[in-house]
Amino acid sequence: MVLFHMKQSKSVVCLMAAAALGAAVLGGCSRVESQTAASKRTIVAPFTNAAMENYQKPPADELKQKLTPMQYDVTQQAATEPAFRNEFWDNHKPGIYVDVVSGQPLFSSLDKFDSGCGWPSFSRPLAGSEVVEREDRSFGMDRTEVRSKTAGSHLGHVFDDGPAPTRLRYCINSASLRFVPVEEMDKAGYGAYLEPFVKAGLYKKDVKSVEPLKR
Repeated sequence: MVLFHMKQSKSVVCLMAAAALGAAVLGGCSRVESQTAASKRTIVAPFTNAAMENYQKPPADELKQKLTPMQYDVTQQAATEPAFRNEFWDNHKPGIYVDVVSGQPLFSSLDKFDSGCGWPSFSRPLAGSEVVEREDRSFGMDRTEVRSKTAGSHLGHVFDDGPAPTRLRYCINSASLRFVPVEEMDKAGYGAYLEPFVKAGLYKKDVKSVEPLKR
C-alpha cells in the first residue's frame, strides 16, 4: 500500500511539472504581463476570408504541402516554436521579413533587436497596415496577438517592454516568416522597401530610382 501511494505521488508530481512546462511554452516569449492599452492600438476581430484583399489564401491541404509542419502549426494553429531553436532569432543580416504564407512584407532588420527571449523581436512593423492585432485571452493569459492582415497568419504577440521610441516588442515566430536579404529585395519585387537600407549605407542604389517607403 505504501508503494502504491509513492507511485501515485510521483505521478502527480510529473503531471504538475508537465503542466508547468506547457504553460511556459504557451506563454510564448512573454517576459512581462504588462500590455500597451488597447485604446492606443487597434484590436481587430477574428479573421475571415472576407477580410483578405486580393490575395486568395490556399486551402488547408495546399498549405500543408507548401509549408513545413512547424510553419503550418504556427501560422494556422497559433502554435509557438521553441525559443533559441528557430531560424531567425539570431539573424543579423540586413533585409526584410515577409509572411511565409502570402509573401506580404511584415518587418525590417533595421527594426530588429536582441530582446534575449529567444525569438525574433522587432520594435515596429515594416508596414503597419499588414500587421494587425487582437485580444488573446487563451490559456488564462491576457495578451495581444499579432497576425498578418492578408493571410491571417498567426505571427506572435506584442508587448510594451521594447526599446525607445516605440517601447514595443513584437515577439514573432520564425516559422511565420521568410527572410529576403537586402541584395535580393529588388529582384524579388520588394524594391519599394530599399530606401531605408540605402540611407543606412547597407545597399548601394540610386535613391531616385527607389519608390519611397511610407511608414
